[in-house]
Amino acid sequence: MLPAAFTARLTRLLDRERFLTSAADCMAYAYDNSRKLGVPEAVAFPYTTEEVRAIVAACHDHGVALTPRGRGTGTAGGSVPENGGLVLSLERMHRILAVDPANRIMVVEPGVLNQQVQDAARVHGFFWPPDPSSAAYCTVGGNLATCAAGPHAVKYGVTRDHVLALTAVTGKGEIIHTGTYTTKGVVGYDLTRLIVGSEGTLAVITEAVLKLTPLPEAVAGVTAHFRDLTACARAITRIMAQPHVPSALEFLDAGALNLIRAHYPGLVPADTHAMLMIEVDGSASEIQTAQAAILAACADPELIQAQPVADTVSLWAARKALSPLLRDIAPKKINEDVAVPVSFLPEFLAGVVALAREHRVANVNFGHAGNGNIHVNLLVNPDDEAELARAMTCLDRIFELVIRLRGTLSGEHGVGREKRPYVGREIDPVTLGVMREVKRVFDPKGILNPGKIFPTEEDIAVTAGGKRHA
Repeated sequence: MLPAAFTARLTRLLDRERFLTSAADCMAYAYDNSRKLGVPEAVAFPYTTEEVRAIVAACHDHGVALTPRGRGTGTAGGSVPENGGLVLSLERMHRILAVDPANRIMVVEPGVLNQQVQDAARVHGFFWPPDPSSAAYCTVGGNLATCAAGPHAVKYGVTRDHVLALTAVTGKGEIIHTGTYTTKGVVGYDLTRLIVGSEGTLAVITEAVLKLTPLPEAVAGVTAHFRDLTACARAITRIMAQPHVPSALEFLDAGALNLIRAHYPGLVPADTHAMLMIEVDGSASEIQTAQAAILAACADPELIQAQPVADTVSLWAARKALSPLLRDIAPKKINEDVAVPVSFLPEFLAGVVALAREHRVANVNFGHAGNGNIHVNLLVNPDDEAELARAMTCLDRIFELVIRLRGTLSGEHGVGREKRPYVGREIDPVTLGVMREVKRVFDPKGILNPGKIFPTEEDIAVTAGGKRHA
């Protein structure tokens, strides 16, 4: 139960419609796209940085857990209020504060949707490169919290690469300003890049200066169809080894292609068992050169066909529909977004298929192959305890494989609560200790998004295994 003095303090700060305490109202903020549940005792909706400061200060003073939240599209449970307390919903801080084309900058509040940023930037001939599949629904604040990416990260990088400065509130209720309004700036520590990706455990972001990128002159693509997975994986490594970097390089395995065939008849040949969707951008001459180089890199005895594509709209529609379609064939999916070095993709993909077969678990794989970032989906019936146990053992072995191949357990979804038990496999105890100390500086009472990122002693004991790669 929340302290009475805390409730009274927030009641004075916020009107009735912006401070909810009824169980029915709070339930809507108890879960995210991970489908996990943690019911808060209250929900607050600030309008300004000063209101955020006052709310965080109250939580600090009274020891109330605070979970920042955007639109709840995350899949790792990062916005689930595991410890109850207060959910700080930033959805009403949704103003675009400035668009500055001369300096290629946009200043936004955290509740602005990714798609709203794209629409506002496009008017001036720019775009913001982070483009997760949930762009129409996810907020910039959520993108910043998880350092989200998307298919175009292979050429343009992730969210952290496109943020110049932040205004944020620490766990002590203090407002800080990080970064610069310029693309160069080396005064002091780079707290901007530290906070981006910290999943709301260090500070609550209330304003962000985004770095915009000019829209390319033209966009085109290449599709490549292969008879088997191994040939497709080999082609990925050849494509990324040549000098013409694609703006997107998406991989789909046989399971993913079967889903697309069912919903988009005629889009994919029947004998295709692995496919690449490749996008290139730039000037017209650059596109022609890049397409030719990529087509040459796709050459393989197991290649069915590879051809240029002028219009990639329908292909992207099919690709973005994949995650929702997976729930049509299994009531539960264990969705992991691991990443390995591109040169290890053939070994990794073969290993995942072998492990899924060994543990008798349905498996669909697709993702951003240009970054080695593969969405591994294990499809299980949660009511079948034996199947669920096999799936968790399979997942454990997949994580071992990722670490052995010098990879990472999360490329873009974040750690949240879902990957927390496994963090100790990737990060050694000394380094984790340094991170915990950083957390204490920003948030000495541990009120900000507690239960996220850092493994507990129980987690470490249960998942004891591989060591971090050299």
